[in-house]
Amino acid sequence: MPGRDYLGEFEHIVVLALLRLAEQAYGVTVRREIEVRTGREVSIGAIYATLDRLEAKGYVKSQLGDPTPERGGRSKRFFHVTGKGVAAVNRTHRALHSMTKGLDLARSYSL
Repeated sequence: MPGRDYLGEFEHIVVLALLRLAEQAYGVTVRREIEVRTGREVSIGAIYATLDRLEAKGYVKSQLGDPTPERGGRSKRFFHVTGKGVAAVNRTHRALHSMTKGLDLARSYSL
């Protein structure tokens, strides 16, 4: 159903990192942002696989920057969130808020 797709947990985290990083969002900075903010170690391969999947869905777009000497003349691939990606983040946030509304998440549940 178009317009009903939700971001998975890691996709959500990656898109939020892209939004935070704005013009400086490329694989290494996304990885660093996620590790600093969540304490979760992630592989660069997982970052790029997720970015590629998000781009295929139309949630992000990428473009190559200028080649840099410190990268041996290679270009960085920069990412930005599309309008469709922002809508997906908002939709996911609303769904999570609706699911958690009224729950006492600080309370410990015992089985």
